Parts: sequence; structure tokens; C-alpha cells
Amino acid sequence: MALTAHFTRLPDLSTLAPRWQALEVRAQASFFLGWSWTGSWLESYAVRPELLSVTDSQGRDVALALFGHAMQPRLLGRSATLSLNQSGDPGADRPFIEYNGLLTEKGREGEAMDAALKALARRNDWRTLRLSGVAPGSALLAVPARRRTRLDSAPVYQVDLEAVRASDYLSLLSANTRSQIRRAIKDHGGTLPTIATATPADIEPWLAEMQAFNQGRHADNAWDDAGFCGFVTRLASRSDQVELLRFTDSGGTVGLLLNILHGGAAMNYQSAFAAPRGSKDKPGLLCHAAAVDHYARRGLQLYSLLAGKDRYKQSLATREEALEWWQIDRFSPRLEAEAWLRRLLKRPASA
Repeated sequence: MALTAHFTRLPDLSTLAPRWQALEVRAQASFFLGWSWTGSWLESYAVRPELLSVTDSQGRDVALALFGHAMQPRLLGRSATLSLNQSGDPGADRPFIEYNGLLTEKGREGEAMDAALKALARRNDWRTLRLSGVAPGSALLAVPARRRTRLDSAPVYQVDLEAVRASDYLSLLSANTRSQIRRAIKDHGGTLPTIATATPADIEPWLAEMQAFNQGRHADNAWDDAGFCGFVTRLASRSDQVELLRFTDSGGTVGLLLNILHGGAAMNYQSAFAAPRGSKDKPGLLCHAAAVDHYARRGLQLYSLLAGKDRYKQSLATREEALEWWQIDRFSPRLEAEAWLRRLLKRPASA
């Protein structure tokens, strides 16, 4: 049966939540497309993205997605922009979605995508479509357009926990990384830190500790934003797929990790570490090494450090994949002039 796709104003969350959760049960989607993530985001920020619904002849949801509509700045002025599962406001999009796409009923991905692309093509109120954190080759790139520009490709560094169980984690790493972790273990009493998992009563004080550890360490610190702190608190409180770990030894707290557990993988979403206790101390490497051991013992398949080009992520990884960020432009004289000017100035679209 043919599917129908249409955009509507965002329903009340008490109405949207059961629809989203009912579809989530029938889908095989990333955690970032589930209601734990989506509901936490919508409750934490004053955003009202539009809802894209793909339904069957009985009116049952086959696919759902959110699209923010905003006038986003470009080189020669603002452009009417749709953003997949984001608002288009950088402040409200701080949670940084990954493994983005449509929440779709398993087995109906192709037909649902066709309906969604047709619905996007019918709209005449946008000139640019932003796709953040999508898998390479995403079917959403097939939307009719004048120009498709990949703004970024970021590695997702991972640790193969099957390989860890078959061997020894440190033996899978470079000699330099092995040396740094072994030195950190020695400086922290000769063993990996003890791991405690937050109970519901621990979540708020432990997240406050994470916020304190991150204070002043970044020029643009997400933890300074009340919306982001509220989002992380909701995320950690509402889902048994989110685990907050605290790492300690005889000297006190070494660090904390907020991890997402989904599909056999533990994904490190947020981290915070105490100040190094010496010139060669590496509390971050130590906590991640302890987390790898923790999840390997629990039988998970992967420990993911999520998207990012940080050197430490590469050092800890045994494998990687990638996610991409795209800007899709329809024809407009202003965007054509911008493209010509960028070629002339040799200025990339991401600048």
C-alpha cells in the first residue's frame, strides 16, 4: 500500500510521546532517534520543530522525524533552512545528534524514505537542508537539489570488545599509548580505578561534579548552558540505556563517564576528569581503559567514543567508522553567487 508523508506543527509532547514510542518498538534505529533522546531534547529547549509523519492507509505511523525551520546565516545573507532532528539554533542543538535519520518501521525503510523525499521536494519554503551526523551514503542525500556539499566527515573511534576478550586491551594499542596507561595505573596505586554506577539519587550530584570538573576547560563549554545541563539530567534519569559511571581510587574521584548502551555497544557521550596528579598522569585514558574492561566483562560488542577527531580517541581505538555533515542547497540566485564566490576565494563551505 502507498504511504503518505506530510508535515504538521509539533503536537503536544503528551500526544507525541506514545506515537514515537510505539513506532520505536517496531523500528531498528539508533538511540539518537528514540524517545529518550528526542523527548529529553524537546523538554529541555524552547524549540518547536515540525513533525514529518509517514503513514500507511490506516493512518499508522511508518516513519517519524523532526525538522527545524530557521533562517540560517550564509556568506551572502540568510537562507531558509530545514535541519533534520535539530532546530537550526546552535544553542538548542548543543546535544549534537549522531547516527541521524528517520525513525522508521523495520523492513519499510525504502518506501518510507521515498515518501519522505517526495514530501521534502513538494515544500517550497526552504532553500537549504542540513543533515547532521548521518551515515555515509544516507538515502536522504537523494532529495532533489542544485548542490550537495559535505561540510565535514568525522571518525567514530571504537574499541572491538570481542578482540579485547580474546587478548588484552593494552596489547591492541600503540606502544606509546600502552606506556601512558601503564604509567597512569602505576601512579594510581597499581590498579584500574574502582567503578560505581549511579543510582537515581546519585545522578544530579554526580552530574554537578562533572560540570565542576569541566569548568573553565573549554572556550565554549556546553556545561555552562542551563538547557544542556537539563538535557543531560533528563537523559540520564529517564532511560535504563544511559549509564553514569564514577571512577575512584584511594586519592578520590578520577573521573566520570556518561555512556549510552544500545545495540550491544556502549557509547561515551560525555566525560569529565579530575586534574592530573602529576606531569604524566592521564586520568582520561585511565577511565576509558577501565570502562573498556568493564564493558568487555559484561559481554558488550563495542565501546564507542562517538564522533570526534580528538587524538586521545584515536589512541584508544582499535577500529573506526565515520559520520558526515551535509548541506543541500536548492537553486537560488544568492546561493549560486555564494558558490561562485567561494570557488573564487577558494573558501570551503564549512568556513
